[in-house]
Amino acid sequence: MYGQTKQKRLMVFTDLDGTLLDHYSYSFEKAQEALQKISSAQIPLIICTSKTRAEIEVWRKKLNNDAPFISENGGAIFFPREKWTFDKDKIIDKDEYKIIELGMKYSELLARFRSIKNIFRERIRGFSDMGIGEVAHLTGLSRDEAALAMKREYTEPFLFDGDEEALKDLQKEVTSLKLNLTRGGRFFHLLGNNDKGKAVRIIIERYQKRFNHVKAIALGDSYNDLSMLKAVDFPILVQKPGGLYDKKTRNLPNLVRAPGVGPIGWNSALLKVLGETLASS
Repeated sequence: MYGQTKQKRLMVFTDLDGTLLDHYSYSFEKAQEALQKISSAQIPLIICTSKTRAEIEVWRKKLNNDAPFISENGGAIFFPREKWTFDKDKIIDKDEYKIIELGMKYSELLARFRSIKNIFRERIRGFSDMGIGEVAHLTGLSRDEAALAMKREYTEPFLFDGDEEALKDLQKEVTSLKLNLTRGGRFFHLLGNNDKGKAVRIIIERYQKRFNHVKAIALGDSYNDLSMLKAVDFPILVQKPGGLYDKKTRNLPNLVRAPGVGPIGWNSALLKVLGETLASS
C-alpha cells in the first residue's frame, strides 16, 4: 500500500476456507497470480476469517503476510505493533500486536453455550465437546492444525442436527441469550455482538486516517461473509464446491460473482477487479 499513488489506495480483505484456500486441500496455489499482483502493488491483504489467531499466524507465514488480520468472525483485530499506534485506552498491547477486541470472552460464551446444549442435547456438539481427533476428522486438518483450531478466544463452532424448524428454535434461544449465530462452510458459529463487517470497517477507518482515500475489495464464499462484503466498495463472491453461489449472499448489490470455485474464482475475479480499478485511478 505504501508504494501506491494517492489515487490508487487499495486494500483487499479475504476469507480463507473455501475462498482463498481450497475447501478440501486448503491450498492457495491456484491464486498465486493475483497474490503476486497485489504483493507487487504493495496492496495489503487482510485476512478476515473464522479461524483462530493461532491458525492465522501459520497462514500469514505461508503467505508472507504482514498486514493486520481479523480472527474468529470479527472477534478481534490484530495490528502488527511496529507499524501501528493507538490511544492506549482503546487497545490491548500483547505479544507482537496491538489488539482491538470486539467479541465476547470464550469462557463467558461457553457458559451460555451450555444452556443451549441443555435444551438441544445430543443434536448439538461444539468444539469444546470434541477431542483433537474428531476436529481433525471433521475439518480435514492434521492433528496439529486441529489443535490450533481449538484455541478459541471469541467463538464456538458447532454442529447442529436439526431441520428448519429446529434451526428457528435454536436461533430464538441464541437471541434470548444476547448472542449471534452464523454459518460457515462446515460449522455453525456462536458468537457475541461481533461480525466480520464491524471489524472490516474499523480497519478501513484506520487506513483512511493514514492515507485519506482508500478503496476496499473483499472476497468470500458464504453467508458468514455477508457483513464483510457489505462493508467494502467491491464485494466478490466465489463459487462453493459444485460451482454454486451461496443463495443467501448472491443478491448483494454491486456484487461481483467470481467465475470459479474457491482460489480459482478468487484469482480470476480479483485480477479483473484490480485491473479495472487501477486502470480507472
